[in-house]
Amino acid sequence: MTPADPRPRTLAELDARVTECRACPRLVEWRELVAREKRAAFRDQTYWGRPVPGFGPADARLLVVGLAPAAHGANRTGRMFTGDRSGDVLYAAMHAVGLATQPTAVAPGDGLELIGTRITSPVHCAPPENKPTPAERDRCRSWLEAELHLLAPTVRAVVVLGGFGWNALMPVLAGAGWSVPRPRPTFGHGARVTLSPIASDLPELTVFGCFHVSQQNTFTGRLTPAMVEAVLAEAADAAGVQRRV
Repeated sequence: MTPADPRPRTLAELDARVTECRACPRLVEWRELVAREKRAAFRDQTYWGRPVPGFGPADARLLVVGLAPAAHGANRTGRMFTGDRSGDVLYAAMHAVGLATQPTAVAPGDGLELIGTRITSPVHCAPPENKPTPAERDRCRSWLEAELHLLAPTVRAVVVLGGFGWNALMPVLAGAGWSVPRPRPTFGHGARVTLSPIASDLPELTVFGCFHVSQQNTFTGRLTPAMVEAVLAEAADAAGVQRRV
């Protein structure tokens, strides 16, 4: 999306437009190469191989922000955090605290629904080595800005998974109408920052930090399921989500 493009009027329109984006040549080449070559375990499956839109209800009160789709996870299934071990940890934690209807995420159509929560990322294409460049992050920024604009009537809290997402989100929030302190708040697991709106029609927004649910963190014990659950539960309560019990 460029500044000349009209802003999407609904999240459904935004999601549809995200899936057609080809703004980053390196990411387009990589995501499509992975979709052709596949992983042996998934050789009989048809990979999504396109940008992955956000997932969750249009009136979400809580937003979860990750990093980017995994090559053989969301790049394969077409749904955020679906089909990989990071998603296994995230959705199990969301289910445990009443934010998801089931603890597993296999593929679209598996029955999973999110409760008062939407999941998105600052980069919508799978990057090589899970490392988007700053230029790719910045090119993708307009999608996140549009998403926040559409969620603004209901969203009250954000959980950011990892330092990359945190650093990508803060300038977006500032540009979207929230007052971000200077120097900008530092990322950390358990960090909590409440942002006041600049515009009178925006709500107060509370941003929470959580280590990313990557295998590097979960396999080493740096991040445990209980730690993820604690942050999600605190953020859901701050957002006023009616959690499933």
